[in-house]
Amino acid sequence: MINFDNLWALFAFYGLNALYAIVLLGLGWWLARFIERWLLRLAGRTRHVDPTIADFLASLMRYLVLAVVVIAVLQIFGIQTTSLVAVLGAASLAIGLALQGTLSNLAAGVMLLIFRPFKIGDAVEVAGKAGTVRSLSLFMTELVTPANVQILLPNGAVWGAAIVNTSTYPGLAKMELTFPAPAGPAGEALAREIVAALQDDPRLAPEAEPAVAVSKLVDLSKPDAGVVELTVSAPVATADVGAVKTALMQRINSGMGRLTAAGLASDAPGS
Repeated sequence: MINFDNLWALFAFYGLNALYAIVLLGLGWWLARFIERWLLRLAGRTRHVDPTIADFLASLMRYLVLAVVVIAVLQIFGIQTTSLVAVLGAASLAIGLALQGTLSNLAAGVMLLIFRPFKIGDAVEVAGKAGTVRSLSLFMTELVTPANVQILLPNGAVWGAAIVNTSTYPGLAKMELTFPAPAGPAGEALAREIVAALQDDPRLAPEAEPAVAVSKLVDLSKPDAGVVELTVSAPVATADVGAVKTALMQRINSGMGRLTAAGLASDAPGS
């Protein structure tokens, strides 16, 4: 025989618990969203908090509130959360061992967000790559090169490498570039061409005075084919040092190519 009184009591007990759980989940979801939006608005009122850090902290608080709500719902149904936490801990250990690289990127992303060696919009050189920081997430750092090319770097590689931030100290910086060149009139002509190109570059300050000097004698054993080392120096805006240096290297390669071609033509029979 079915005992309807006991069945009704169980139905009323678990039904009320289910109703309480649904209400608690709804309130917890609303509270988590409210806290997230409130933190984002609070961070938006000040300039001292980076938007990336604000998003991270808001999301973290949201998931913490949801975790507390889930634990409270489990306790309503009489589930022992202690054993559940132990199981989750063992599962987390297994997952952590399987995803060591991903978790290292996550840990590096948290450290980058906390210590902020660079911010969105800074021009940086890191892990052998150079560009402007477009975004910083928990796993990836996005750079954009002057050629509008996207570079995605794992945060583990970024945190473990030397970071050169050319936007930290605004103002003028001394740009230097050293390269070998032929001695004599050919090298002097190349030096004059480089100085003229730098003077026409709009990224240099109006009062900038670029200069090219002989920094070392490499090989003067042959008077007609000697080699010296030239050093180009010019005051450039800190954020433009990389771009100016790249353009200058292209100009030097072009000039050296013309000199090589002219030398080959002069050495040809009948020239």
